[in-house]
Amino acid sequence: MFRTLRRALCVAAALLLPLAGTQSSAHADVDAQAGAGYWHTSGRQILDAAGQPVRIAGVNWFGFETDIHVVHGLWARDYKSMIDQMKSLGYNTIRMPYSDDILKPGTMPGSINHDGKNTDLRGLTSLQVLDRIVAYAGQAGLKIVLDRHRPDAAGQSALWYTASVPESTWIANLKSLAARYKGNPTVIGIDLHNEPRDPACWGCGDTARDWRLAAQRAGNAVLSVNPELLIMVEGVQSYNGANGWWGGNLMGVAQHPVQLDVPNRLVYSAHDYATSVAQQPWFSDPSFPANMPEVWDRYWGYVFKQNIAPVWLGEFGTTLQPEVDRKWLSELVTYLRSTSAYGADSFHWTFWSWNPNSGDTGGILKDDWQTVDTVKDGYLAAVKAPGFEGGGPGPGGPGEPGGGTAACSAVYTVSSDWGGGFNAEVKVTNTGGVPLKSWKVSWTWTGSQKVTSMWNASHTQSGATVTAVNATHNGSVPAGGSASFGLGGAPGGGGVPGVSCTAT
Repeated sequence: MFRTLRRALCVAAALLLPLAGTQSSAHADVDAQAGAGYWHTSGRQILDAAGQPVRIAGVNWFGFETDIHVVHGLWARDYKSMIDQMKSLGYNTIRMPYSDDILKPGTMPGSINHDGKNTDLRGLTSLQVLDRIVAYAGQAGLKIVLDRHRPDAAGQSALWYTASVPESTWIANLKSLAARYKGNPTVIGIDLHNEPRDPACWGCGDTARDWRLAAQRAGNAVLSVNPELLIMVEGVQSYNGANGWWGGNLMGVAQHPVQLDVPNRLVYSAHDYATSVAQQPWFSDPSFPANMPEVWDRYWGYVFKQNIAPVWLGEFGTTLQPEVDRKWLSELVTYLRSTSAYGADSFHWTFWSWNPNSGDTGGILKDDWQTVDTVKDGYLAAVKAPGFEGGGPGPGGPGEPGGGTAACSAVYTVSSDWGGGFNAEVKVTNTGGVPLKSWKVSWTWTGSQKVTSMWNASHTQSGATVTAVNATHNGSVPAGGSASFGLGGAPGGGGVPGVSCTAT
């Protein structure tokens, strides 16, 4: 959530029965090469396509949900350097908030500095910028969870729909994003709606308010388009009189679990914050912070401890200014289970936030968008986890059937044209029955256009004929999958040439 718009909470004390007995399981090591392909769940763990356990350990990078329709900070830095820094610090996943506004045709980003940085983003729509971020994150070995944070840039909504953004639009846009990144397991999942709150309920049966039923409708719609994605379902605010953080109450899961048409795709998500966001009764308990594990168990931790499903703490953050906040974060990191002791048999998490301009939490970066808050980052060291092998689009499962013929097709699209130059994107699709190991695309312009830059592919040009060959990270394309590359050219007026694709 964009913290400068953070709400004041009216919180009642939790009145719940003690948690039933929890389960523990053996240490599960995180393999440094884990993470290939799409992911699925098994009990409380998330496994990659090869069945290796993985741990989401990342940050929120917000901005696509705001009125500039793009991640913040691009006025100060190049997006690639930002992603490289995330990786260097040991984060392996980005939770990417967005609003439905970015899916409106022609939505353009603002506040991007193109002077010597972000040059390949010039003239791109917000969705096309998101494509670039996804592509580079995949190349670097980071995963992305798309987070439907707001129905529009004006602000968050208690329910998943508003008068101007009905449920039908919400679901249509979720399906559109699922289709857009189908075949690219850099995008491992979608967080269906950020922080449902009162009057949203869980299990009440009222289709206009029951978030659990809405999550089933939306989750199944997403899976009908891409059955490989993880479906992240946040909690609500209140359940049976127990009032907590927005999106942080998963008490209803025990009696009313979300039921999806595709098994092993459901991840429950909670949010948790410290006093720099709002006061809660447990912070003033005389036993604080020793009381916190029981609070977390009751609200969301039991889902993991009883082996119901994986639990992802999608947001948690603090300025670390009050002493109580420092105690809270230390206790929470212990509760999340250290990677050295538990491997991927642990809670998953993405810290709020990477951005320094989060009003009541601050970020991993300081205000210059360069310097790391080493104290804040240091608190998270024990729960960071190994990154994933880079490569962008990759296999969608543990193995592909043998036999068949390698074949591909390509579609060339002019994404922007400003007279003196233009940008184009080329999407390569594996139309054969076996995975591609590499590919080559060729076309001949009818004018005097020359390639001035190219990303996610290398090229040669002879006269008007251009030949582009995959980069090392996106040559492998599963049957039915796709990979993309882009180019800048000059002069403008770049028409759409006929394109040939050769599988090699």
